[in-house]
Amino acid sequence: MANKRSLKRIINLICDELLSECVAASLYGNESHKDNAEALLFSIIQMQADFICRMSHPEPGMPAKQYYKTLRESFSSQTGELIDQINNL
Repeated sequence: MANKRSLKRIINLICDELLSECVAASLYGNESHKDNAEALLFSIIQMQADFICRMSHPEPGMPAKQYYKTLRESFSSQTGELIDQINNL
């Protein structure tokens, strides 16, 4: 397991890339998708804050290895869903 600092850095980098892709898709896409792009931007920022908070305060009683494994899996699944939504803009 990587340390918390590197996992937070990875989360921030991925969310920054998602934000830039979403902004690029909204700028070069149709005008009709501006509201969808704004909602996606908000959900990316919210996801980033949620996962950073969850990284800083793990659940008590759960083994650390299992907690961070499920955290990475849920982050990957939500990231995949957001990528699909950005591609559909």
